[in-house]
Amino acid sequence: MKFEERVEGDYLIYAGALDVLRGDGYIGAVVVNRTSRQHRRGQEVFRDESLACGHRWSSADEALMFALGRAREWITQQGRQAPERGDQRAMQR
Repeated sequence: MKFEERVEGDYLIYAGALDVLRGDGYIGAVVVNRTSRQHRRGQEVFRDESLACGHRWSSADEALMFALGRAREWITQQGRQAPERGDQRAMQR
C-alpha cells in the first residue's frame, strides 16, 4: 500500500494505492474533504474506494497518480458547477 495526502485549495485529498486481495496489482482509492477554517479535516465530499471500476495497475505509483488525478478532476468539476458570487447575491434577493 502507498498513500499520499495533498491540499488543493479548499480541499484535502487522501489518495491511495491498495494491494489487490486476489491476484497482482494495485487499485486506486481517494477521499476528498472540503476544509474550513474551524476544521482542518473538514467534511467528506467525495469518496471512491475502487477507482476505474477496480482496474488493476501494475505499480503502486500508477494507481496513486490515477487517484490524485481523479480527485483533481472532481475538484475542477465542482468549481465549474459553483455559481459565481454575483449570481449567488441575485438568488438571495
